Amino acid sequence: MDLLELRSWLRLQLTPGVGHVSARAVLAAFGLPQEVFAQSLAALAEVVHERQARALLQWPPALDALAERTWQWLQADLAHRRVLPLGDSAYPRALLDIEDPPVLLYAMGYGPVWERGWPDVSRCVAVVGSRNPTAQGSDNALAFAQSLAQEGMTVVSGMALGVDAAAHRGALAGADPDGGVPTIAVVGTGLDRVYPSQHHTLAQQIAQRGVILSEYALGTAPLAAHFPRRNRLISGLCQGTLVVEAALKSGSLITAEQALEQGRDVFAIPGSIHSTQSRGCHALIKQGAHLVESVQDILGVMDIATAAQEGPISPAGASAAQALWDGDPALRDALGYEPCSLEALQVRTGRSTAQLQAELMTLELQGALARLPGGLFQRSTKGNHF
Repeated sequence: MDLLELRSWLRLQLTPGVGHVSARAVLAAFGLPQEVFAQSLAALAEVVHERQARALLQWPPALDALAERTWQWLQADLAHRRVLPLGDSAYPRALLDIEDPPVLLYAMGYGPVWERGWPDVSRCVAVVGSRNPTAQGSDNALAFAQSLAQEGMTVVSGMALGVDAAAHRGALAGADPDGGVPTIAVVGTGLDRVYPSQHHTLAQQIAQRGVILSEYALGTAPLAAHFPRRNRLISGLCQGTLVVEAALKSGSLITAEQALEQGRDVFAIPGSIHSTQSRGCHALIKQGAHLVESVQDILGVMDIATAAQEGPISPAGASAAQALWDGDPALRDALGYEPCSLEALQVRTGRSTAQLQAELMTLELQGALARLPGGLFQRSTKGNHF
């Protein structure tokens, strides 16, 4: 794409009042954007509303600055950055099947994807969930994503706090260095921004081994309306969407609904009946989502041949933590799997505060236990071993 062509696509994207549907209509009628802007008002008004036709003939005030900014961004790393217009051979084919594919995509990342092409939709699983998951929710997201990547699958998520970040990290940890794309992050900002800001390192890691994708122009801020909208791209890239944890009013449920509308599979991990973070998953299961206890449950529905691995991968430190539990089954059983206060543990075990604090600290250092806000503790089940 040369600068003139880029400018034409950006002009179409910037035209006020012309969304993806109207943009696709004029492209279908007249061809490339340069041809669209060469039309008369009357010709354009036969395809879109007259107000939109007039807007298409106006020069957007921000166009020159955005075109220069985008061109410089591309030239700074031609091997890893792309602007992909609808119809480009490198545009993700899976998104052509959704109801509202973006007219323009921005991509940054793994160089070989531009030679090999995007992962097939049948090899992609979206992993989404709460921005404030329980300790077990984070563990599940990381472990499931790691196992999926080890099976050669691509994990797609939104690089948000919580479950999204854990899923990306798990996929990167489980990826074959010589394999394909382990993870794709679909974001709600321009690709020259990182949101949330604490994910700069994660964004760099994804860009080095996976792909970061956005439909928003460079410089676009993280506006609240962008994130529910980008969710259709997360589900659209994948044959299956796994919801790890979600409240009843959650953006993750929007992703699941869009996956169903797109004819994709939806999976959900059940949790405690007392946890608000499990209610969204339980609602999905009641509505027909596949209940998931292991990665094999997902791959079986998607008809993917699996390796011999049973369940998520056991992380480093799991064997040491297992030994601690084996040596103290009373404390293990007293904790159960739900968040528990120190006072409740005292009642259940009859142990002193000092003894319990020492034991809980040891378990926490071994990764077998997580300390939650409000003075609560929760047993970890990383790797499905304890």
